[in-house]
Amino acid sequence: MNDLAGTATLVRLALRRSRVLIAVWVVGFVAMAAYSAAATIDLYPTLTSRVDAAETLNGSQAMVALYGRVHDPSSIGGLSIIKLGGIGAVFVSLLAVSLVVRHTRQDEEAGRTELLGATVVGRRAPLGAALLVVGLVNVVLGALTAVALTAVGLPGQGSVAFGAALAGVGIAFGAIAAVTAQLTTSARTASALAAGVLAVVYVLRAVGDLAQEGALRWLSWLSPVGWGQQFRPYAGNRWWVLLVVVGFTVVTVSVAFALATRRDLGTGLVPVRDGPATASPGLRTPLALAWRLQRVALFGWAVGFAVLGGLVGSMASEVGGFTESETAQEFITKLGGLDDLIDAFLALELGMAGVVAAAYGIHAVLRLRAEEVELRAEPVLATGVSRLRWAGGHLVVALAGTTTLLLVVGTSAGAAHGIAVGDAGAGGAVFLGALAQLPAAWVLVTLTAAAYGAAPHLAALGWVVLAVFLVIGEFGPLLGLSQWLMDLSPFVHMPRLPGGPVDPLPLVVAVAAALGLAALGLVGLRRRDIT
Repeated sequence: MNDLAGTATLVRLALRRSRVLIAVWVVGFVAMAAYSAAATIDLYPTLTSRVDAAETLNGSQAMVALYGRVHDPSSIGGLSIIKLGGIGAVFVSLLAVSLVVRHTRQDEEAGRTELLGATVVGRRAPLGAALLVVGLVNVVLGALTAVALTAVGLPGQGSVAFGAALAGVGIAFGAIAAVTAQLTTSARTASALAAGVLAVVYVLRAVGDLAQEGALRWLSWLSPVGWGQQFRPYAGNRWWVLLVVVGFTVVTVSVAFALATRRDLGTGLVPVRDGPATASPGLRTPLALAWRLQRVALFGWAVGFAVLGGLVGSMASEVGGFTESETAQEFITKLGGLDDLIDAFLALELGMAGVVAAAYGIHAVLRLRAEEVELRAEPVLATGVSRLRWAGGHLVVALAGTTTLLLVVGTSAGAAHGIAVGDAGAGGAVFLGALAQLPAAWVLVTLTAAAYGAAPHLAALGWVVLAVFLVIGEFGPLLGLSQWLMDLSPFVHMPRLPGGPVDPLPLVVAVAAALGLAALGLVGLRRRDIT
């Protein structure tokens, strides 16, 4: 039988299983790209304003490290997609990793690949189908993004180049994930390895962009994220970079298929090391087990928040340089909810940090669902461990982890801002601004726990609510949403610090709501069956 027999059928199956995930990511990204471009066109209507903003961005090391360079200061397109070229590349890479791992290693870990292998399905068909799905999704995403950017007024050729750059980055990381999926027996480890590669190449791109001309600029060419920016959309449109992306993808995919043929089904090329026969004294409680399972992920998130905080704190004092127009300044102050430009920028970024920290908490709570569905909860609950202690351990880790992330981002942002302005007191105010987002983040975390307690399949409701709160809380003022609708987000009621007034009542109400939701989740779990 052909090793790729049944690939087309598996492609259709994967598209059906992941249709919601794909639709949400693609539609959300295209909408974000169109909105960002349209807003930038309005903010910088003249050539002078665009050149000034681009030169200020290129002159800020923090901005270059985070987003990259504006290669043509006179181009409104280059200025419009500067954030999407950096952060957007991360989004499409994570989507590619998620799809490849889900339809290869995760299916293998759950036993679905073995069932499919008993039919007329070739040995390499699952991997081939996953890679074809990633390629198709990224091509569609790139095409729709190009159409959306052209529709809002950007040059068509540059928009197509930007869409091709995004698709190239996503396909390249799909190939990387195909390799990591062959190395380990765990889907989580395969995803973590691919995410680690993404972090490394993003740093390589940042170092290359920060280097002086002729020095270490070549480091950007070691990064798939850097390749996406080397397309230079709206600034020359380097189509030949496609050859680099295609060559890397072909080689990496060939390596993935070669590795797949050298291992048995259900195993990885890196052998799993057996642990000790008995647990250490520090690993004999449900809380200790939850911490052991989630500590690596929390450490990775904490490193990212430390870097994010440092960049935000150092950029705050320079915000006036790239927002000299009154329209741009009004944009930031309206979103930030404060009159002072720097305070509004910090409040806006810290509010976003609160939402992202809540995303970690949701991810941590969903570990409960994974443990239950994948049948690892039953052996634990078969001992003297109660459901409340088991679930409570993971919930404590989720809430403590969310708190840790906001403490980290507040400390790094406060220190960077205090150093930049030469005022330690200003740094302390930034720290309090990050901490003020904590009760709202707790509400989202415990809301996810309450949904999980009602039924495992409802746990994903946390992601939906997070997306809704993000839109109405962060973009509601610009979209002209009704106040009652924006009031649904707990983040809207949190103090806007530094610079804004502090009303303790919303903080107390949010904490009480979080406690109530946590109790509902635990009671619901106690009353229902374990699936």
